[in-house]
Amino acid sequence: MAQKTALIVYAHQSPGSFNAAVRDMAMQELEAQGYKVLVSDLYAMNFRANATQDDIIGDHKNPELFQYGDETMHAWMEGRLSDDIMAEQRKVEEAELVIFQFPLYWFSVPAIMKGWIDRVLTQGFAFSLQKMYNNGIFKDKKAMLSFTTGATQTMFRPDGINGDINITLWPLQNGTLHFCGFQVLAPQIFWSPAHCPAAVRTALLDGWRARLKGLLTEKPLNFAPCELFDLSFQGGFMMWPKVREERESQPYGLTTGHHLGKPLPPDNQITAQPADESSAKPACKK
Repeated sequence: MAQKTALIVYAHQSPGSFNAAVRDMAMQELEAQGYKVLVSDLYAMNFRANATQDDIIGDHKNPELFQYGDETMHAWMEGRLSDDIMAEQRKVEEAELVIFQFPLYWFSVPAIMKGWIDRVLTQGFAFSLQKMYNNGIFKDKKAMLSFTTGATQTMFRPDGINGDINITLWPLQNGTLHFCGFQVLAPQIFWSPAHCPAAVRTALLDGWRARLKGLLTEKPLNFAPCELFDLSFQGGFMMWPKVREERESQPYGLTTGHHLGKPLPPDNQITAQPADESSAKPACKK
């Protein structure tokens, strides 16, 4: 049997950080399970965050009006992306599991990790209009966010000052990972470790180790499948009317993003839940 591979995309400046300890724990446990573990330590690599014309080797398809998405798609097809991007894309191709390890900055990833997302997940390599979401290019791979917060857990509740963490995570988990087809595992959230006693931080790491032992058997988070939408420009990529009608009797919206004016489904972005039968039917038609 071929060796399994995991990729940890890591963004923290300090080797003595709690994020580094979390990364090291994941490396140790996954290697103990027989994984080959690749690590992209973005700060140590001095990974360039800004997406520019330098990402393309050779001539541009449209030199008069540079459009990054189109140009990188063509460059990927022709093997003309910069060496650093191609190296990261090879890691993604090899990995069955991708873990993003970072401190939450301004309700999102650090700029250097956002640059990795912008530059590595190019059109063609990671997505297309024909291959997205549950039909996406990486549908046989799993990915997850693992991150620390400065705020306490109560601050990220629906009635907390920062608002619902599920809303915070929707753009990253649905709009990036799931959009590229990844099966998205529930995030590993380390709430405010900088303000925890050492014993609590140790317990957090022990909990992470325990979860890693069964990580690949976990059910992924639920997202609305493409089959619920009219995937045409004429139809506006909108939900089929029949699906909306079927949801009228449900107490909650379909997902955090597809709430349909209803209350958000509780913890839709942080806990894997049983599939809603009415959301999984692919046979909806006009």
